[in-house]
Formats: sequence, structure tokens, C-alpha cells
Amino acid sequence: MHSKPIDSLFSERVYWIVSQIPYGRVMTYGQIAAIAGNARAARIVGGIAHYGPEEIPWHRVVNKKGGLAAGYPGGREIHKQLLEEEGVVVKGDEDSYVIAVDTLLWSPNEK
Repeated sequence: MHSKPIDSLFSERVYWIVSQIPYGRVMTYGQIAAIAGNARAARIVGGIAHYGPEEIPWHRVVNKKGGLAAGYPGGREIHKQLLEEEGVVVKGDEDSYVIAVDTLLWSPNEK
């Protein structure tokens, strides 16, 4: 049994959206999914992030509660380090790193 490939147009939209996230700001998987055209595809966005081009700032993507990704290359510790290099305050321990998503969330509609 073969799984259906991820829609390449959806992937390209995800790449473009993530590449627009400004330094020191974040977006959520669900937010990106909705803007890319499928509000129910947050997990698919996570999969795209996991295998997507390394030059895209995937570290600026967090879950809806501001949690960092265990599946990030190098784990949550590297995800934390990259965000902190941009001035983002990360709280908690390695199993539950979290950022203040409500104050750092970015929308492409912002000027």
C-alpha cells in the first residue's frame, strides 16, 4: 500500500510562508496550514518541515501552545538555541520548552 504524496503546491506554499517569518517571530503549524489552504493539515506542515529545505527558517515554527519540536534536527535543544539567538525567551526544561506564542506570533497580514 502506498501513501498519497503530499500535494507539491501545498508544500511550496508552506515553504514560502515559513520563509517570510521575520527574525524573532514565530508561526504555528496550524496557522501555516490554514494560510497554505488546508486548516486541518497542521501535522502535514510538521512533516513538510521535517523533510523540507534546510535553508528555510523552520525554527520559527512552533505548536499552538508555543512548544518546541522534539523532531527538530538536533532536537528541542537546537530548536531552543536557534530561537534564543534571535532574542526569543524559551522557558521550561528540555521535555517542555515553550515560548510566549501569544506575544511572538506573526501573521503575514502584519505590516
